[in-house]
Formats: sequence, C-alpha cells, structure tokens
Amino acid sequence: MAKSPESSQEVDVLIVGSGPSGGVAAKMLVEAGMSVVTLEQGTWFDPGNYPGDKKEFELAGGKQWNPSPNVRDNERDYPINTSESDVEPYMQSAVGGSATIWGGHWVPFLPSDFRVRSLDGVAVDWPFDYYEILPHLEAVEQLIGASGTRGNPGYPPQAGYPTPQIPIGKAGMKLAQGMDKLGWHWWPGLNGMPSVPWHGQNPCARRGTCMFGCPEGAKWSPDLVLFKETKKLGHKLIAGARVREIIYDENRQRVTGAIYIDQNGRERRQLARIVILCANTIGTPRILLNSTSKSFPNGLANSSGLVGKNLMMHPFGLVMGHFNEDLESWRGPSGQLINTLQFYETDEKRGFVRGAKWGGMSAGGPLSSKGFIGAEVFKEGGSIEDAWGENWHKMIEAKFGRTALWAIIGEDLPEETNRVEIDPDLVDSDGIPAPKVIYKTSENSTRMLEFHSARAAESLDAAGAVSTSVMPQMRESGWHLLGTARLGSDPKASVLDQYGRSHDIPNLYVWDLSSFPTGAGANPTATLMAVVHRQATHLIKQARNVEAA
Repeated sequence: MAKSPESSQEVDVLIVGSGPSGGVAAKMLVEAGMSVVTLEQGTWFDPGNYPGDKKEFELAGGKQWNPSPNVRDNERDYPINTSESDVEPYMQSAVGGSATIWGGHWVPFLPSDFRVRSLDGVAVDWPFDYYEILPHLEAVEQLIGASGTRGNPGYPPQAGYPTPQIPIGKAGMKLAQGMDKLGWHWWPGLNGMPSVPWHGQNPCARRGTCMFGCPEGAKWSPDLVLFKETKKLGHKLIAGARVREIIYDENRQRVTGAIYIDQNGRERRQLARIVILCANTIGTPRILLNSTSKSFPNGLANSSGLVGKNLMMHPFGLVMGHFNEDLESWRGPSGQLINTLQFYETDEKRGFVRGAKWGGMSAGGPLSSKGFIGAEVFKEGGSIEDAWGENWHKMIEAKFGRTALWAIIGEDLPEETNRVEIDPDLVDSDGIPAPKVIYKTSENSTRMLEFHSARAAESLDAAGAVSTSVMPQMRESGWHLLGTARLGSDPKASVLDQYGRSHDIPNLYVWDLSSFPTGAGANPTATLMAVVHRQATHLIKQARNVEAA
C-alpha cells in the first residue's frame, strides 16, 4: 500500500459516512457556516443504472444489486463474518448509503418507544422523549417530501405532510378490508418519497422497485438532493474513501481526524476539530474497535466496554395472502400501502413484551414471489417438481399480482451478547480488519413474531384470501441495524451522551443508528433523521456560544 505523508488542511467537522444521518449532518453544519468534509467508502450511483425500470431487475437483485454486501462482494464493500448470526445484515456502500436502496418506509417511533424501561421494565429508557424530537421530525419530513395522510390515531397530533398520500391501490384496499372486518387499526402508509414534484425530486412512479434503487430519482436519498445543495456551500465529499482509523492525540486527549485509504490504495489523512461517525451500526464500531491507542487499547471511546455490544437487527416476518382477483400487487411503492399499530404496545397476556408494526406492501415481481412460494412448497413437504416447469407457470398465474402481504417489524430488545467484533482473520480489499456479527434471536422476539404472524394471517383470511403463506422470521432481512454505541446519561452504561458525544472524548460524536438505546418495533429512518437534526441543532448552538464568548 502506497503511503502519503501529507495531511489535509484541518476543517471544522469531519463526517464519516454519507447515509441519512451523515447527509442531514452535513447539510445542517455547512449551512451553519462550518467547513465540512465527508468521507464515504462507496462511490456515486447514477440513477439511470438502477435496474428497477429494466426487464431484468429481479435478476440483477440476485447479485450486483443484492442488499447483502457478502452477496454483492463489490470492491467498495467490506466482508462481514455472519457465521454466528441468525440474520444477514443488509447495507449499501454508496454516496447516499443504504438510503439508495431503502424501501422508503417512513414510520416514526411512538412515545412509548423512548420509555421502555419505565413502562415495561426491560432494556433502557432514552435520555430524551418523543416530544423533544417531534419538531425535528416535522422539519426532516419537509426536507424529504414525505407523502401521507394526517391524523393517524396511533400517534399524538402533529403537523401534516408536505406532499399528498400516494394511492394505496387495490392491494392496500384488500388489506384494509380485512382489518375493517376485524375492527382493527390501519392507516394509509406514510412514505419517504413525494407524490408530486418536490425540491428536485420527481414524484413516485409506483414501480414497486424501490429496494433496487429508484430510476426516477423520486425516492429520497441524500445523494439526490442534499449533497448537490451542500456542494454549493463549500462542502467537500470524498467518495471511495475507506476509513482505517480515527486519530487520537494522547496529549490533548482529543481526536484530530481520520486515516483513510483512497480508491488508488493510497493512505491519506483528513484533519478536523470535530469527528462525527455515521458509518452505520456495523461500520461505526468497526472503526472504533480498529482505532486502538495507549489510552484506549480495547477500541476508541470504549471505556465502558460497550462499543459493538447491544446489536439489534429487528426480527422480520412475512405473511402473504393469495386472492382470486387481480390486485395489481406489483404496483408500488415498495414502501407502505397501509400500516397498522393494532398490536404495537405491550400486552403481557401474549407471553412477550413490546410489539410490532405491520406494513402492507406490494408483492413485487414474479421472481420475488417464486423465492417465497418455493420456500413454502418445501416447508410443506413438496418436491422441486411442485414449483417447476408447468407447475411454476400455474403458480405464477394464480399468485402473481393476486397477492397482498404484511411485512412485520418486531421490536428487538438490546442484549450485550448480540454484538459486533473485529474478526481475527477476515480483511477487506485494503487489508483493514473486517467485522464479525454475533446475533441470536431472543425467545421474546420469537414469541412476538409467531403471535403477529398468526394475527396477520387472520386478517388476510378475513379479507377473503384463498390461501396464506407464513414465514415468521426471515434470515435475509437485516435492513435495520441498531444499538452498538448507545446514548445514555451514565458513562459506565453507555458510550455517548444524549447529544451523541462520546463520554470519553469531547470532540468525537456518533450520530448513526448505532447510537439508539432501543430499536422500537418500527422502521428507524424517520426517527434517525429527527434525532440527527436535534443533535446538529445542539452542536451548532454550542459552537455559536463558544464563538460569542
């Protein structure tokens, strides 16, 4: 590896990672007048190359656009040892991070999610509550052009959304009919994409291919809008920059920047007065644990010993209802057509604590159906012939476009045994030690998914499904990674303070999902962006106070 002895000019803020958290941070800090550099290990994607508008889109999703870095195995990905994990983690290395391939589900956490210890005697409480982040949530909803219908009774009152509801379609209506028959809660899906043109974003075209990237440039991601705006204000984004370690000054007891490897294999340094990690729940502890020093032999900012621990991966289940009528269930978005919070809060009579949100989703193309339906065939004792040849065509004719599904996101309670470590042997393409994920589904999560899957099947039966397919938990489902550098008030029981600043190092921050003390039973991106908006607002105020003094 070629080494460069030269260091870059020091900037006010260095951000590692360009996903939703890094994107919001960069926008707010550079608009406040700070000099900001972002290092992103991935590269820029051209929306025209996304496969969602191409006939082979589902085939491309099997390899080059697969959400698992272990399957894609691109040079800009790093490998992850998942031999001791029940769930395969999903992420994307790109400018815009995993938001380039997210489904666009916009589901803010509920008030109870911030008080799990107080309400249910498990896990920990957050150091702030729902109402403190509510104005920040409403601010980022304007930023992304969220589409939805105001007034969901599952939430406290809040402002409306900047763009109108995306139609829930025939599949959404069918799901709603079953819920109405049972008297259960449902609400039109709120999504992180505009339904009409919004600040440079195109309206959703309802292809239903969001998780392969959005060819229309409609689904929100930081690369589409934020970084085009921040560049005009002097923000510098260096793509293809893989961070090896954060530099720690033993004398000053502060971090001074990062060492990274550029796309040509050269070692470089970026100096900064403040460092903010937004490298995701696996990438951030990987960097911290690889950044050892005399003061931190077990990893930077790790005096608590909790860096990498309390990994949460949101156990995920799928329940599909198959109907006689054509529901056009390939039609998008891949976000939510409708959702329900009917069984979200704890009811101890169910045999577990906490709950889950269901998202009614489009069922995708024929190959998406094949993967799930094939698993059901073998699960029920069938043979390969039952899902092959003429039988395959009959199956597609009977189920493609005629299937409505519930995707179940269950709350995953933090456990120290679920963790991210540095693998002793595995390295990435630059020779940097790679992570190992150790994750076992808890008994509480297993009971939760079984209960919710049974209720979801009940609702589909009520809607008139001729058959249902149930998978209470899927291994290939690790979209939501949380918790490996948690926020808290006690330095012995947390890694960060309530503003995402390291208890150990005053100018080191973590603002991605690894900071979350608990994971809720909802998709986390909305709450993540709201929390980062809060953290950045505080940092800007503090900086101005120092300048004024």
